[in-house]
Formats: sequence, C-alpha cells, structure tokens
Amino acid sequence: MSHRVNSRRSRVAMVVILGGSLAAACAAPGSGNAQPTAAASSAPASSAPTCGTEPITLKGYFETGFPIAKALTDEFTKQHPNVTWDIREDQFAVITQNAPRVLADDPPDLMRLPQVSELVKNNLLKNLDDYAKQFGWDKWPASQLEQMRLAPGGAVRGEGSLYAMGLNFSMTGVFYNKKLAEQIGMTTPPETLADLDAALAKAKEAGLAPIAQFNGGATGGLAFPLQNLMASYGPSAPINEWIYQKPGATIDTPSNLQATQHLEKWIKAGYFWKDVNAVDYATMMSRFMKGDGLFMFDGDWESGNLDKQMAGNAGFFLMPPVQAGGKRAAMSAPLTFGIGANAKNADCAAFYLDWVATDTKARTIGVQIGGSHPMGPADAPMPPVAAGTVTESTLGAGAQIAKDNGSMDFIANATGAIYAKSWTPNLQKLVGGEQTPEGLLKSVQSDYQTQVQGG
Repeated sequence: MSHRVNSRRSRVAMVVILGGSLAAACAAPGSGNAQPTAAASSAPASSAPTCGTEPITLKGYFETGFPIAKALTDEFTKQHPNVTWDIREDQFAVITQNAPRVLADDPPDLMRLPQVSELVKNNLLKNLDDYAKQFGWDKWPASQLEQMRLAPGGAVRGEGSLYAMGLNFSMTGVFYNKKLAEQIGMTTPPETLADLDAALAKAKEAGLAPIAQFNGGATGGLAFPLQNLMASYGPSAPINEWIYQKPGATIDTPSNLQATQHLEKWIKAGYFWKDVNAVDYATMMSRFMKGDGLFMFDGDWESGNLDKQMAGNAGFFLMPPVQAGGKRAAMSAPLTFGIGANAKNADCAAFYLDWVATDTKARTIGVQIGGSHPMGPADAPMPPVAAGTVTESTLGAGAQIAKDNGSMDFIANATGAIYAKSWTPNLQKLVGGEQTPEGLLKSVQSDYQTQVQGG
C-alpha cells in the first residue's frame, strides 16, 4: 500500500473526541480464551455502495500517533488491492484548528473529526443517513451512534441525522503501575474516592510521583482527571446535556464544583508533577512507562501499547465513586471519523467504515491494536483477548460502564473552541494558582454561552 504522510510527528496521541454513549449492547469480555464463533459479515446489502474494482485512492486526514488507523488501512488494501491511500497526519489540536478550512478547500474522503456541531452547521460534513440504511447501521444498538447525530442545523447533538462514524469505542479511566502499587501496599484497585485519595497520599509519602499527567500546550490533560472526578461526584446525564448543547444546560453545578475543588486539593498536595503545565502527551506516556508515576488518567487506546511496553506491570480501573458500591461513569465514545461533504470518493469511504465494524480481521485489529471495543452489530463476534492483559481489563470496564449507563462525551467537545480557548488555559491557571475552582467553572460556562450563541 502506498502511504504519503505529509506530517509525521512523535506519538502525541491526544484522544479525544470522547463522548456519546457506550453501546448498551457491548458484550462483556469472556475469560480471555474465547474465540470468535463466526466470521462477521463484511458484505454490505446488495444496494449498498462498494469500492468497486477500478484503481482508487482514498484521501485521509488522520490524527498522528494512533497505530490502529494505519493497521486498518493496511489490512483494507490487502483485502481490496485496488484501493490505496493518500494520508496526511497531524496532532489533534492542529486538526481542530484546520478542520473547517480543510473540509471547505480540499475535502478528504475520510477525516478524524474534532467537535462536529459547527462543521454540520456550515455544511462541511456529508449526511450519512442513506449509508446507514444501505449498510444496516440503523440496526446497530442506537447508543453506538448517538454522539454522532445532530438535529437539523447542527444545533443539538445526540439526536437527528448521522454525520460521522467511529473506528471503535474508546473509554478513559485510571492506569496504574503494579510494581509501584505494591510499594504502598495497594493490592486491589481503590473502591471509593477516599481509597484513591489514601493511595495518592501514601505514594507521596513514599517519594513516588502519585499521578502522571500532561497539561501542556493547547490540550489541557487535567481535563481527564477533572471529568473523572465529576463522574464520582454527580450523574453523567447533565454533563452530556451540556456537551450536546441542550438549551439551559450548564457545567457550573454544585457537584462539578466539588469535583473541581477536589482536583485543586490534588494540585496543592503535590500529586501532579511540578512541571505538569510543560508536559505534553508523548512525554507523559514515556515517563509513565519508565516508572515515573503510580497513576495515570488516560484512555483504553493505550491498552495495547502498555501491554507491550509494560507487560504484566500495568493495570486499569474505572474512577471509583464517592460512595462504596456506587455506579461508575466514564468518558467513552467512538473514535470519530467523517466524510467531507464534497469528498470525491464518499461511497468507498462509507464502505471502508462499514468494513471496519463488520470484518472479522478489522475487529481484531480494533481490539488488539486499538485496545477498544469495536462498533457494529450487537451480535458481532469479539476477537480473543489474552487473560491478565490491560486490554482485558479495559474491555471489562467498558462492559461495566454499559451496565451502569455511565457514558459521557468529553467535556472538551461541547464546542469547537472550548478545549483550546477555555478548558486548557483555565486548568493551567488552576495549576499555577491563578484561578479558583469557582472561577474556572464560571469562566468556562461564560465562554460556552458565547460560543454556542455565536456558532
């Protein structure tokens, strides 16, 4: 396969158009030895489009640092040798800035998407409703596609027409270093927020870095632990309503204030690296894998990587609730891709998206390399997962989130500008002592209202 990558950078895997609802029908992983019971059908309905047999080049604009994307395109070309790829890669923050211009001036056939509301409002994304009918996506669990639906005009997300698809479902939680956990006597994951606080304090007392996290550049990584704390203190539904731009929704709630105050306590206690505001994603991953940090708030897209780089030494758990036995919640949603409204090869791009979710080999890549649950029909087979791996833990956690109906979109996706222009600077100021929890939420809510009204 011919790849032309215009901007290859270091592995800066900033995820995250996380959001929407984890498929309620996601099957829990088995013992780790289960084999697929049947081949998932990759053949579309007779009326659905295909890539044909003539030579075709699909133009892609992908996020740098995600091996799943290249693994899938390589496999697709093996199965469909008439299709080659012309791929440009950029960091997520760059894609967020470039998306409107790229989709308007030189629309790719497939594009990793930032927040989609403004793109739909400006008629830059192709409506996928016809493809959903032709390929049978409308028969999948409805919650799989919720985050990628928009009402007419793109005013409200979570309902209406389909404008994107996902390569898989991603989910965030807490990774931990098992050897460091043993040093503080932590033999099982924390069951409550108080248990987590106790473990953090013990790590600090033992001279360990309690939390490995990034918060530098244009993408504030402290949004990860903050939203996990929001999940501990309050329900996920109001947060989704805010992200989906439901009328009257606000992020400035009593439970979210408690969460932000708790984050500030962690900052003041010295649980984050002193240079956290200068640390980017790639540096965070490198330092964590070298043992610099007990816990790390991150997503299951790193499961396969950690299974290789920290074999047997990395664990994963969902953010614990305030009260023992409480329901769990997490950021979880598709790794979102769309088709440009004026894309040259839209039919072939749609065929590829269907193949990703229904082909047995593609689903295996999604699990073993992507570390996440594949999309697709509720009865589609799951690939085998090795027992005792991080991937097994993250898939099991995903099943728990589905059971508890605790899926949230990412708070950075409420508007196209809210992450870079509001969450990130406010979180960086919170670290620097230049912002308060109360001021942070009020500032973000004010920016949100301005951006929604202006969008």
